[in-house]
Amino acid sequence: MDEEYDVIVLGTGLKECILSGLLSVDGLKVLHMDRNDYYGGESTSLNLVQLWKRFRGSDKPPAHLGASRDYNVDMIPKFMMANGILVRTLIHTDVTKYLSFKAVDGSYVFNKGKIHKVPATDMEALRSPLMGLFEKRRARKFFIYVQDYDENDPKTHEGLDLTRVTTKELILKYGLDDNTIDFIGHALALHRDDRYLYEPALDTVKRMKLYAESLARFQGGSPYIYPLYGLGELPQAFARLSAVYGGTYMLNKPECKVEFDMEGKACGVTSEGETARCKKVVCDPSYLPNKVRKVGKVARAIAIMSHPIPNTDESHSAQVILPQKQLGRKSDMYLFCCSYSHNVAPKGKFIAFVSTEAETDRPEVELKPGIDLLGPVDELFFETYDRYEPVNEPSLDHCFVSASYDATTHFESTVTDVLSMYKMITGKTVDLSVDLSAASAAEE
Repeated sequence: MDEEYDVIVLGTGLKECILSGLLSVDGLKVLHMDRNDYYGGESTSLNLVQLWKRFRGSDKPPAHLGASRDYNVDMIPKFMMANGILVRTLIHTDVTKYLSFKAVDGSYVFNKGKIHKVPATDMEALRSPLMGLFEKRRARKFFIYVQDYDENDPKTHEGLDLTRVTTKELILKYGLDDNTIDFIGHALALHRDDRYLYEPALDTVKRMKLYAESLARFQGGSPYIYPLYGLGELPQAFARLSAVYGGTYMLNKPECKVEFDMEGKACGVTSEGETARCKKVVCDPSYLPNKVRKVGKVARAIAIMSHPIPNTDESHSAQVILPQKQLGRKSDMYLFCCSYSHNVAPKGKFIAFVSTEAETDRPEVELKPGIDLLGPVDELFFETYDRYEPVNEPSLDHCFVSASYDATTHFESTVTDVLSMYKMITGKTVDLSVDLSAASAAEE
């Protein structure tokens, strides 16, 4: 172990694995260690016995739930936008050859007490029960503007400079009501709060275009895809990729203490009395607790069910977004459902997650609006975990710490963190102009 590496990565969470993959592909010498004897860190995937141990303290789950090994329950479940940055990053590293994806059946939004399909195109807007007749026409015009908008072609801008005009101003121009704005901002553009209304509209228009393009890609009911057997496949796929490029993975390494030189720069990592030297350290918050601060808390419920989420057209996999305004909250709530069709549970079983940024200390009460939408459940587990983000200055201490995972059930915020870390570590941006068909194994 006592060799010199360009980078030592601590923790095999999703973010750390993607970074280690990107850095290996760049030709850097990478050592990747984890104190646990399993892949994934916080974002690991559990079988039924492991799930029972973690939440019920015993290793004897009831027999009627089926075989333990048929369960792959992701602890940080997130869908991927089919044309999104994560899929592009995966293709860029070529890790997609170790993964099989499958489209997600449905994308929904909670509005006025009901679950509705998210309309993503002008035609869907016309059919959507979310809006009355006149509002539909206004929404259709807005969707057509967004669909036709091309940043490099001023003719499509209709005289608006979207780098200056705010989202609110753009939406007012089309006369859309608050209800419509709510589902567009939160379920299509995937904003997590309402700050976007006062920011330049270009970002929101790009997000809406990404949603519509991803939706068109697999002609399915949603813009999302998900790996067969769940996200637990990702860290392992990256470990295989890393090996191809000469990287080294070591699990079950206790302690993993980061060593610093006289100037306070990270210079190595010690485990079991051996020190590996390095120029930079990349890790999750748990490895350098004195370089992070607590910024929030996620509350979530995990349910095992024998049916899909009601009112989602029998979707075997789906996301439902509950915008904060609909619940009188400060942050959105997310429902995530996956099942045996993605090989994450035995036949006939569904796994559902309800998650949100915690605003109280009572997850059972706080998550009730989401849990009420699930219908009868076989088992229900509750959990809260703290969210941390780095407060150090990487240019001074050469430590690059990822932020904890948020409550969202899609990858857009996670992968943004990864790409900004990559830029800090290497000074380069990842080339994401890739051939998207490389991840098309999802098609049936």
